Amino acid sequence: MRMHEDAGATSGHGLVADPADPATRESARSFGAAASVYHRARPGYPAYAIAWLIGDATRVLDLGAGTGKLTEALVALDREVIAVDPVEEMLDELETAVPGVPRILGTAEDIPLGDGAVDAVVAGQAWHWFIPSRAIPEIARVLRPGGVLGLAWNSRDIRADWLRQAGEIMHERRDASTTFETYVAVGPPFGDIEEYTVEWVERMSRRRFLDLVRSRSYYITASGAEQDGTRAALETLLETHPDLAGADELEVPYVTHCYRTRLPG
Repeated sequence: MRMHEDAGATSGHGLVADPADPATRESARSFGAAASVYHRARPGYPAYAIAWLIGDATRVLDLGAGTGKLTEALVALDREVIAVDPVEEMLDELETAVPGVPRILGTAEDIPLGDGAVDAVVAGQAWHWFIPSRAIPEIARVLRPGGVLGLAWNSRDIRADWLRQAGEIMHERRDASTTFETYVAVGPPFGDIEEYTVEWVERMSRRRFLDLVRSRSYYITASGAEQDGTRAALETLLETHPDLAGADELEVPYVTHCYRTRLPG
């Protein structure tokens, strides 16, 4: 089983139960308080996974772009990118990370672009925050005929025992990795869903791993005492787990789940 990177206000599967719920919206916007930590700690995306996600698209909207982790991968592929996010602090961090990319405040339910403006719309770690009944028509509107909608998630692979234990400390629930096909059943006017999965490893310091925790909505919105307790338990785990003994650098296994679908041409 694998953990979702941002569970937020979750259902039993670990994805958000109701994106329209005010508590969920507040949780989504809580990332602004830790924008710099978020960008420093979070992993990027494998280039070949993102190349598959967008195909031959040249003008791409990164929707829910955050601090620009997916934007960086798109720019590295030499694509023209527009970044849209509802949190100004996240877009400020994106400007530092990927200077020159147009940044626009907006949401998936109200995209500030014209009709047929882009060849592809992508969302990295963000689809679960959208309200599909409102976002899908908006995404279809800004896409050209034949355009691509691509969705991607990075999940830590908790087949590693120490990561499973870390997830329990961080109060992470199991995600819907095994049922993503149902979760991303976008429906009309889009076509069938294609899937591509990549397993890879990110090397990071212990400090950066702890920053990963600090960048999660659960931690950001917790009380100071809860934050201290979570951090102390994780530090103990990193010091005592036999798989990590004496390691200055951690090998964190990830799975990137990619899904894409197209409008009719």
